[in-house]
Amino acid sequence: MIITKVSSNILGMNDSVEIRAPSASVGDYLKAIWEASGEGTASTKDVAVRLSVSPASVTNMFARLREMDLVEYERYRGASLTELGRSQALRLVRRHRLIETFLLEHLGYDWQEVHEEAERLEHAVSDGFTERLAEFLGHPGRDPHGDPIPTPEGALEADDSSPLGEAEPGAWVRIYKVSDESTGTLDHLGGHGLVPGRLLYVEEIRVVDGVVTVRDEDGETHALGDSLSRSVFVRNEPRPRS
Repeated sequence: MIITKVSSNILGMNDSVEIRAPSASVGDYLKAIWEASGEGTASTKDVAVRLSVSPASVTNMFARLREMDLVEYERYRGASLTELGRSQALRLVRRHRLIETFLLEHLGYDWQEVHEEAERLEHAVSDGFTERLAEFLGHPGRDPHGDPIPTPEGALEADDSSPLGEAEPGAWVRIYKVSDESTGTLDHLGGHGLVPGRLLYVEEIRVVDGVVTVRDEDGETHALGDSLSRSVFVRNEPRPRS
């Protein structure tokens, strides 16, 4: 394992301390637990689906992570991150999202490509590299898909966005982020200009099948099925001036 320094802001201690950074497999589990549950509890099934492993493998790893003081785990109830586990998860999330930003902005990757590439690279670079990368990029606040990038201290911008399908017909909304879990979804959204920052008018939400019809700033209409609308997260906006 790699030795890394963790600041007192993360661990609640008076001085920085040195701990052993988790292995790649442990890090993947911590990140999956955080992505599945945030501050709550992640079920065995949730993590198994995210990592494409068997539930039995997840159960065994949960027990191991508990022994490492990285999670609180009770069989049949799932796992939640300890303060130490959360700090390690957010350390990887920060690295991943900075790498995504670099790949898109400087290496010519498309936004549907950067997630998988960052997954491969996030365990291959050091914390020192991560911070130099952040400085080179100008300390961005969000990654290409709109997800907030944690600070070095583990602070994360509050996310008050909600799925597009939960918006009210007649409302103006702005895309805050999109899910990066499906390259097909990103291909479709990117091809239609439905990217973070885009302003939309919600024309209709069909109850029968969940199809959401929106009009963008250029007057183009888009009909998004239920799965697509659940992949787009928005914030309400004031009605734009004519």
